[in-house]
Amino acid sequence: MSQQGRVDRQPGYLLHTQPYRETSLLVEVFTPQHGRFTLVARGARRPRADVRGVLLPFQPLTLSWFGKGEVRTLHTAEWNGGVPQLSGIRLVCGFYLNELMLKLTARDDAEPRAFTIYDQAVRALAQTHSLSSVLRRYELRLLQALGYAGSFACDLHGELIDPAADYLCRGGALPERASGGPTGPSVCLPGAELLAIEADDYAAASTRRAARSLLRLLLTDLLGEEPLASRELLQAINAIAD
Repeated sequence: MSQQGRVDRQPGYLLHTQPYRETSLLVEVFTPQHGRFTLVARGARRPRADVRGVLLPFQPLTLSWFGKGEVRTLHTAEWNGGVPQLSGIRLVCGFYLNELMLKLTARDDAEPRAFTIYDQAVRALAQTHSLSSVLRRYELRLLQALGYAGSFACDLHGELIDPAADYLCRGGALPERASGGPTGPSVCLPGAELLAIEADDYAAASTRRAARSLLRLLLTDLLGEEPLASRELLQAINAIAD
């Protein structure tokens, strides 16, 4: 007899876990076609449980589950490999990826673009030396994929960004050529830096600094002033380098 709401062999990542009852786990997962939702992994905390060494963060998984309620039931989880385990500062950066995904996405909304962006960021964290570039790229691409940010190739009036001009950037709006002092929460950035960010070119330290200011503004506009736990930890150990 088939199980109600059975879904087989979907790619996914684990975003968060917490103990559930005596031997189980509640697992927040993210998949491209089913979005973000919660699974109960029954018996996962038992010493000899098959999934005990599989349900790891920042590792690509193949998941099967059943059920249609708010909490579904994990049937199987397989490790796909290919990504080294994150450790040290890379692990903290990974927690930041997860925290943003949890705060910015809605439950049960299919987000295939966001899933690809997350997958690329996790793999980049394990390989690159420029962690700040990975974080800025992830922040901007995620905001754009979810409709919270637009292109930085044109200004508020539809004019192409002038690399020699300065622009005021505000949350929820395209850049506007600077004239006089800023009004309200904003950052003033050179057009050349906005074009570098748009081109996904974070080679220059000045571009990484500009992107950090811009993305903090956009994220604060969305999430408010309450600090992200993982960002606070990153700042405390001076991890987001210029």
